[in-house]
Amino acid sequence: MEDLNVFTVTPMSQMIELKPGETYKGSITVVNPDGAKGDFSYKTEISAYGVVGEGYDADLATSTEHTQITKWITIENPTGKVKPNDSVKINFTIKVPETAPAGGQYAAILVSSAENSASGEGLAVKNVFEMASLIYAGIAGETERKGEIIKNTVPGFVTSMPIEIGAELKNEGNVHEIAKVALEVKSVFSPATIYPTEGESGIIEEVIMPDTTRSMGRNIEGISPLGIYDVTQTITYMGEVSTNHRIVIACPIWFLVIFILTVSAIIFSIVKSVKKYRHKKEVF
Repeated sequence: MEDLNVFTVTPMSQMIELKPGETYKGSITVVNPDGAKGDFSYKTEISAYGVVGEGYDADLATSTEHTQITKWITIENPTGKVKPNDSVKINFTIKVPETAPAGGQYAAILVSSAENSASGEGLAVKNVFEMASLIYAGIAGETERKGEIIKNTVPGFVTSMPIEIGAELKNEGNVHEIAKVALEVKSVFSPATIYPTEGESGIIEEVIMPDTTRSMGRNIEGISPLGIYDVTQTITYMGEVSTNHRIVIACPIWFLVIFILTVSAIIFSIVKSVKKYRHKKEVF
């Protein structure tokens, strides 16, 4: 019998500022949840981290000038076991060489498991998952910071849900940048805010990698497919602020078809009545 031993890794990413010649010590945590079938045997490895395309597909295989950090990282406890409802810290050290180039350096600490046996149950546990904790490191020195907001897109008319909001950002520098994207949605017929809901900020932060252009999408869900909405998206990036405020009309195709047919029938009826009236008038 096979089963899956699900685990989690925190944090999912770390932002680190480093200096040439510095030694940095950090850690990630592996959690084996309550209800797990048995001890979780983990193994770790370091890989390069980059992105491919504007959709930012993860690239863990390609080495570049921005992934030299993979040679600077060592894991203190690269293998071990975690009992159910328990966790373990995996410690790592980054030794930055004196000759380290200024700018961004990126790596992923990958955590996975080998086949093992669940204690006491005799169940074969095979973990098919691999999780990563990403390291975004900025090396001090002469960094180049250059980028722009290319697009801030809010549609004016949609025929299907969800409403898709878009953004496109460029980073021409040699270190990662953070973009803040704020979204607010209201109904034109009500003063209440639909999004963000109470307790939420409505702001997400996204990393823009060096020498890349990133296209991002965000969906407005859980609203009526027929309505008129007041939508505002504000992007703050590298000192630039772009605000797009639009009235969005949401109208399903079926409603549009019924509306057109109804209006056409009314117009046809009016025209027919006018012709009939003129004919009677000519007769008399």
